[in-house]
Amino acid sequence: MTPPRISSPNTLKRRGFLGIAGAAGAGAVLLTPGAAPLAAAAPARVPADPFRLGVASGDPLPDGVVLWTRLAPKPLDDDGGMPQRSVAVRWEVALDERFRKIVRHGVEHAVPAEAHTVHADVRGLRPHHEYYYRFRAGDEVSPVGHTRTAPAPGTSPTVDFAFASCANWEQGHFTAYRHMAEERPDVVFHLGDYLYEYAAGVNGKVRTHHGDEINTLAEYRARHAQYKTDPDLMLLHATAPFVVTWDDHETDNNYAGLTPENGDAGQGNDTTAHFAARRRAAYQAYWEHMPLRRFRKPVDTALPLYRRLEYGSTATFSVLDSRQYRTDQPYDDQWQVGGPDQWDPKATILGAEQHAWLERSLSRSRSAWNVVPQQIYFANWDAVAGPDDAGYNDGWDGYRASRDRVLGYVEERRIDNFVVLTGDVHNNWTNDLRRDFERPETRVLGSEFVTTSITSGGDGSATNDPGQVYWDENPHTKYYNARRGYVRCSVSRDRYTADYRVVDYVTRPGAPVRTDKSFVIESGVAGVQDA
Repeated sequence: MTPPRISSPNTLKRRGFLGIAGAAGAGAVLLTPGAAPLAAAAPARVPADPFRLGVASGDPLPDGVVLWTRLAPKPLDDDGGMPQRSVAVRWEVALDERFRKIVRHGVEHAVPAEAHTVHADVRGLRPHHEYYYRFRAGDEVSPVGHTRTAPAPGTSPTVDFAFASCANWEQGHFTAYRHMAEERPDVVFHLGDYLYEYAAGVNGKVRTHHGDEINTLAEYRARHAQYKTDPDLMLLHATAPFVVTWDDHETDNNYAGLTPENGDAGQGNDTTAHFAARRRAAYQAYWEHMPLRRFRKPVDTALPLYRRLEYGSTATFSVLDSRQYRTDQPYDDQWQVGGPDQWDPKATILGAEQHAWLERSLSRSRSAWNVVPQQIYFANWDAVAGPDDAGYNDGWDGYRASRDRVLGYVEERRIDNFVVLTGDVHNNWTNDLRRDFERPETRVLGSEFVTTSITSGGDGSATNDPGQVYWDENPHTKYYNARRGYVRCSVSRDRYTADYRVVDYVTRPGAPVRTDKSFVIESGVAGVQDA
């Protein structure tokens, strides 16, 4: 299928885009040929080649966007190869890739306590408009990035975006990220497991993690830096703004709040105090390495990550955090073990404050589509034949009172065009959402699109059949696929289209991409249809 064209008042020139793509593929600094010199920033002695982790943008608003970079000439060193002092970093935003029409500029100070990262919150930009940006530290100039602001309130443009999850460095090449960049989405939603915390060699031999299982701030920083050196991920960050949320592996597999995974050898005595220190380090490093606004910088073990982004009257995105505030999983997090503890009214996957916030976000939305990007399998997932519906206890099955509250609110308040975006499970799925999944005759309230992994699980397989028990026990499931890839979406006021984009292998580079399946939701008609 031909990738959708993205129309705008200032279309990205193909020559410039391919120039950026080629440079990233070579692992080079992405400088635009003939670019005008930057105005001088504050004098600074900076080691050569400090922009080896590239550039990124994120959390677009109608009038602004966050610009990110990190000074790290030696990315895997404890200090990134930077001196222990503040460095002035100048940023510039332009209408053109040669920076002849600069519209905003400023200076941020990259400090050692924040791993010399920059989080420039740029405002005063035009809605739904394309921009180029770059940084300078001393005489060193960064790669050129491309970003796009959100549409203005009251406007209804088509929004083209992609979402992805689960990129394990050791299990494959990030080829899918490159294909995503080539399709030039308005925005990318990353739904967690941006990196994996495991020790070198635990997950595979395609590539090797740096160091042991990560626990300290220096170790989390080095792991983030290692992932940021990937040329395909670097290209995608330089091409489109990201909206990020985490799952578990950015900190520790299957943790819940301040409860670590049981029996994790990397956690020493496995005490609450020990895990709190680990989570504090993980959250700090995550904020440092993502295009998040400065006010989201973590305080102790808390990082406020759930947030709302409006894309005109087309879509409102309510981004969730299903890790930080949850209670411990029932039944020791066992797979396909069910019972009354899954319905414990005191159990929560979102926490009281976030849950109330989600309800407010849905009720205040005036957009045609109400989209909830989040991490964990939302629909019922019963893989055992018989009357017990078992379930996935790390997902919403383990917190059924929380799920029922969400779906109950959608039903009772008549929230239209409710769509959940999900990652985590390393396969593609499509689900109708009902308040009672055991009664297929009940009303469909919304849809769930589940993306497979970027690499986690290796190449996957060609099957589109999860087994008869899945179809028998989960009549709300409409599609399954076991390859790697991402989901591409195009949303207008009247229609939501989702394309499942897959690659046939990741254990070697260069896999082509194709659309395995496409679905459509018509506005006002709950449930997916074949495109």
